[in-house]
Amino acid sequence: MTTNPSATVSQSIISGFILRFIFLTGALLLCPSMLKAQVNPFGNPLIPDMIADASIQEIAGTFYCYATTDGYDQGLKTSGPPVVWKSKDFVHWYFSGFYFPSAVGQLYWAPSKAIEANGKYYIYPTINGFMYPAVADSPDGPFKLAKGPDSFVKPFSSATLLKTTDPNGPAGIDAEVFIDDDHQAYVFWQRKHAAKLNNDMVTVDTAVITIPTPRKGYSEGPIFFKRKGIYYFLYTLGGHENYQYAYVFSRKSPLGPFEFPKDDLVSTTDYASQVFGPGHGCVFNVPGTDNYYFVFLEYSRGSTNRQTYVNKLEFNEDGSIRPVNLTLTGVGALCPVRQDRKRLVVEVKASSIRPELKIQPVKDSLLQRTEAFVPQFAFDGANGSRWMAAPDDSACWIVADLGKPHKIRQSDVYFVRPTAGHAYRLDYSTDGKTWFKGGGHSNLSVRSPHTDELAITARYLKLSITSGVKGIWEWNIY
Repeated sequence: MTTNPSATVSQSIISGFILRFIFLTGALLLCPSMLKAQVNPFGNPLIPDMIADASIQEIAGTFYCYATTDGYDQGLKTSGPPVVWKSKDFVHWYFSGFYFPSAVGQLYWAPSKAIEANGKYYIYPTINGFMYPAVADSPDGPFKLAKGPDSFVKPFSSATLLKTTDPNGPAGIDAEVFIDDDHQAYVFWQRKHAAKLNNDMVTVDTAVITIPTPRKGYSEGPIFFKRKGIYYFLYTLGGHENYQYAYVFSRKSPLGPFEFPKDDLVSTTDYASQVFGPGHGCVFNVPGTDNYYFVFLEYSRGSTNRQTYVNKLEFNEDGSIRPVNLTLTGVGALCPVRQDRKRLVVEVKASSIRPELKIQPVKDSLLQRTEAFVPQFAFDGANGSRWMAAPDDSACWIVADLGKPHKIRQSDVYFVRPTAGHAYRLDYSTDGKTWFKGGGHSNLSVRSPHTDELAITARYLKLSITSGVKGIWEWNIY
């Protein structure tokens, strides 16, 4: 979407009015007509949080999403703790606690899918710039290092570390593991490297290859999968707004020989659809179907403030991949969704709003986006928009007006940066004057969503954030 000068002026006028209204009344009241000037340019990402480098799979009827936790705007100097998001329908996602040890100063990036072998589950994250094998009895974890010391500052010995063939380079990042029909495991990583994994799933065969590709240059975030007897290797090009995915394929084995399709670009920035830098993600298949999906991060906010999106991956009759028609709308439910419907929120009040944020693009970028933080965004059903309070707001509350009293049985709140933990109070009222405590908790809890089971009749619900980042991606009231 291109910037409309008149719309920008209108938004500025409305924003000024809102700020004056807050100053005079101490609260913000928004109705639908006031929200027409507020735009969500980030669409509907898969997860109500900032994540990147996602690895998604279905295990025993549950979708698992292992990923890098983003949201710190400090480049690769820091990262969030490791959590695994899960869903039964691919729409409602949740997590609770960490699935891998989290430590101060630990940089946890780009975990692989959970690979089942030897009666265990193995995962291969990049920790402080090195790939480590970790093991657990369940895909939920807790995972621990498969071998070596419980330290992430230095790598293991060369016998247990997944290494590149460059003796002067880093040990390698972004492991992708694939097990073929004959149960032989393979590992693919940065700079188009590939090798067999030994049966122990933690040591690598010494015969490491570099997969030949027609497009040269630095590459990371490999994707590998097999469909109808064809092995597909997807590799990234460039970075930031210029991130792309191209592919080669083999009809013989995971290590080639490889063929080069004529139309080899799977994804690239789509300026018409305003999708920037479709980068490190994965391809997954719903078991028992021929439905394949392309998962990618998008540089919508720049730096390490990325979100993850999913589009359908389609093939031609000869097995070649069709370029992905990138969108930010998502693919919806992949399994039946629970039939509960969110109650209609007629009006929203908040103690404050964060001022609009103009996204700072990288050099020579065409990315022009401004993020607004109006309270109604907490109820729009889109994981790309959020309400955030002003940084100096010590009260930090938001009130949902349902228009009339309803019987309420559940509240699900998806806070901003949930891996940092939140505490909150939930109150309810029928008249907006007399309030009763309905839920919440005073302890700092790391989870999403925060759920309150209720048995109340109320027109108003008031949520006060007492600890944690002052914002909400989505608030579902049932």
